[in-house]
Amino acid sequence: MSETTSTNEEKKLPFSGRRAIPPNNSNDEENEVPEMEAFGLIPRGFNPRDYLRVEDIYMFKEPHEINKQEHHTDKYYNPKLIVRRGQPFQIQIYFNRPYKPETDQFWLEYLMGRYPQQNKGTYIPILVGNVLKPGQWGAKIIHRENNSIRLSVMSSATCIIGKFRLYVAVLTPFGILRTRRNSATDTYILFNPWCQLDAVYLDDEKEREEYVLNDVGVVFHGNVEDVKSRSWSYGQFEENILDACLFLMDKAELELSGRGNPIKICRVASAVINSRDDNGVIAGSWNNTYDYGVAPSAWTGSVDILLEYYSSKQPVRYGQCWVFAGVFNTFLRCLGIPARLITNYSSAHDNNANLRLDFFLDDEGKVDTKLTKDSVWNYHCWNEAWMTRPDLPVGFGGWQVVDGTPQETSDGMYRCGPASVQAIKHGHVCFPFDAPFVYAEVNGDIFYIKMEKNGTQVIERIDTTHIGQLIVTKEVGGDGMVDITEQYKFREGSDEERLALETAVMYGVKKQSIQDTTYQPQTDVEMDFQAQKAVLGNDFKVTITFRNKSRNSYTATTYLLGSIVFYTGVTKSEFKKHSFSAKLEPSSSRSFDIVIKSREYMDDLLEQASFHFFVTARINETGKILAVQKATVLEIPALRIKTKGELVAGKEMSVIVEFTNPLKQTLENVTLRLEGPGVLRTIQKQFGKIPMNSTLTWEVKFTPMRPGLRKLIASLSCDALRHVYGELNVQIQKP
Repeated sequence: MSETTSTNEEKKLPFSGRRAIPPNNSNDEENEVPEMEAFGLIPRGFNPRDYLRVEDIYMFKEPHEINKQEHHTDKYYNPKLIVRRGQPFQIQIYFNRPYKPETDQFWLEYLMGRYPQQNKGTYIPILVGNVLKPGQWGAKIIHRENNSIRLSVMSSATCIIGKFRLYVAVLTPFGILRTRRNSATDTYILFNPWCQLDAVYLDDEKEREEYVLNDVGVVFHGNVEDVKSRSWSYGQFEENILDACLFLMDKAELELSGRGNPIKICRVASAVINSRDDNGVIAGSWNNTYDYGVAPSAWTGSVDILLEYYSSKQPVRYGQCWVFAGVFNTFLRCLGIPARLITNYSSAHDNNANLRLDFFLDDEGKVDTKLTKDSVWNYHCWNEAWMTRPDLPVGFGGWQVVDGTPQETSDGMYRCGPASVQAIKHGHVCFPFDAPFVYAEVNGDIFYIKMEKNGTQVIERIDTTHIGQLIVTKEVGGDGMVDITEQYKFREGSDEERLALETAVMYGVKKQSIQDTTYQPQTDVEMDFQAQKAVLGNDFKVTITFRNKSRNSYTATTYLLGSIVFYTGVTKSEFKKHSFSAKLEPSSSRSFDIVIKSREYMDDLLEQASFHFFVTARINETGKILAVQKATVLEIPALRIKTKGELVAGKEMSVIVEFTNPLKQTLENVTLRLEGPGVLRTIQKQFGKIPMNSTLTWEVKFTPMRPGLRKLIASLSCDALRHVYGELNVQIQKP
C-alpha cells in the first residue's frame, strides 16, 4: 500500500482511543469485499476460470414460491428474499460445472453493515454440512442436478434483524474466489413468532394472523361512556415500508449487534417514533393549530407518515397519541414482533407519579383552575409487544407496554417501555422499564381538596375508581372491542388489588398517606351526574341527581362548570357556568336538568368535540362538599362510502365518498383522504366550501390489483370539524 492511500485511510476514520473500529450502527452502509482474496503471491499461470465458479444464484424469492410462502412473508411488496429467523429457507446455486464434494469446497457468507465481525453477528460464514441443527446457522445440500445444487439454509433463532448481503466463496489453492456484489441476492431476516426458539414466539395461529399479519386495525377513542372506533391502516407490507422501519433503527443509532433483541428494539423505537430530542418520526401537537402540517385526526394510516420520514429524514407534522401508537404498531408488525394497539380510558397524566391527581376547590366548592395541574386524558393509546423477558424473573414475559407518545422522559429521553403488563398488575414496578409511570396511568386516585382561607387543605372526596376504568384492544379476527382491564389490574376493592398497591408503594411508587390532611367523607347524601348523548351542533341536557339517605332535610348549593377540553383533559375554555340551590327532602331522590345550547359551545369547540363537566355541591347545613366530574363526547357525523361497478382484481372500479355538513355554518378548506391497504395508495383532495346542510360527493376511480377482503378508510378534516371518518369492507373477486 502506498503512503498516500494510508494517510487517506487515517483521515477518513478518526478512531477514538476507546475502540478499534467505529460504531457499526447502519444497516445501509457496506464494505468492499474482494472477489479474489489471495493467500500470498499468485503464480503466473493461475486462472480462476479453472476452478469451481458460481454462475448464478436463484433465491426462490417470488411471493408464490416456497420461501415467502413458508415464512409468511408473501404479502411484503418487496422483490428481495424475506425470511424469518430460526427457520430453514432454500437457495439454488448454479456452477460452471458439476459440484464434486470430494475436491470442491465452498461456503456462504452473510454480511451486514460497514464493519462486519463474526463475534458481533454481522459476518456469518456458513459451511455446508449434513444436518441442520434447530435455531443455529447451517446449510445442507437437498438436491443436485447437472451443474446446480439446492441448499437448505437455517438461520440462528437469535440472529440480527435486517438486510444481509450474500456472497458465495470458493476455496482454491491460491486464494478465495467470491461472487461479485449483487443486490438481487440481498436477504432480509425478520423476527419469527412461528419459531419456538425465537424470543417473540406466539403459540396461537389466530393471534399470529392478527398481531403480525393483519395490516388494518381499529383505534378506540371517545370516552368510557361513549366508546368510538375508527379503522387505521398499518400497511406494514407496503412498498418501502420495511426499509423505512430498518432506517428507524439506523436513525436511533442502535448497534447492529443489538438488533436481534426485541427488548432493545422496542426501547429505542419508543424514542425514535416521536420527534422530541432525536428528530424522530412524528412531531406531536396538542394545541389545535396544525400549520404547515396535517391535523392528527386526518391521517388514515401509517404508510404516508413513514414514507415521508424515510425520504425527508425530518419529523412529520402532526401526531397525537393514536398516531404515535399506529405508526409504532406498523414498525413492530413489519419486523415480525407481535403487537397490538391499546386504549386506556380516563388515563391519568400525573406529573410526579404519586398515584394521586389533585383537584383543588375554593371555599365555595368551585374548582380552582389555577391550582389544579394534573389532568385526566379522556383516553390514551399505547402499544403492547409480545416477547420473552430473560432480563426479568420468570413470569414477566408476554405482553409488554411500549409507548411512543412523548409524555415524560425515561433515562433522559422521551420514551416509555417495554414494561411487563404482568408486573404492572401485581405492583412489581421495580422491573425495567418505566413500570411506575404506566402503573400510575391506570391506577391513580382523584383527590378533591378544599383550600381553607388559612391555607390548610381539607380532603373532601377521594375517587378511587375513575382512573383506568376501561382498557381495551381490537378483538382477534374481527373489528369488535375486547376488554382487557383485568390484565392490568385486579378488581377494584379486592384484596389482591390492595396487595398490588402495597407492593407498588414498597417499590417506590409515591402514595401520599391521608394522615397529613383531614378527611371525613360525606356519606348521607350522594350526587350523580349524567349527560344525554347528543349530535354535534344540537342542544342537549345534563342531569344532576341527589339521593338524601338521611332523616334530615338539607339544602345544597350546586355549581356546574362546563369546559371545552382537549382529549388530554386540558381546558381550552369554560363555556357554561350554572348555579342553583337544591332542596333535599329526607330519604328521597331528586333530579335537576340543565340544557346546554349549541350556540354556547359551537364557537370554541375543539376537534374531538369533548366536554368536561365539574359538579360540586355544598350541603349548607353541614358544610360538607360533594364533587363529581365527567367527560362527554358529541356524536360526529360519519362519511358514507359506497362502490360502483364490479369489484374484480385488474378491473377499474369506483368508490364514492359522501358527506353532509351538519353544522349551522359553511365548512371551508376541507381535505378528504382515502386509502385502502393493498388496494389503493392514499389520495387526497381539497374542497373549498361545503355550505350548511349540503352534501359533498367525491368519486375516485382505481384498479385493485389483488383479490381478497380489503378495507377502504376515509377521513375529512377542516378547521371547524375534525375526526370525521368512514370505512367500508370490500371483497375483491378473482378475475
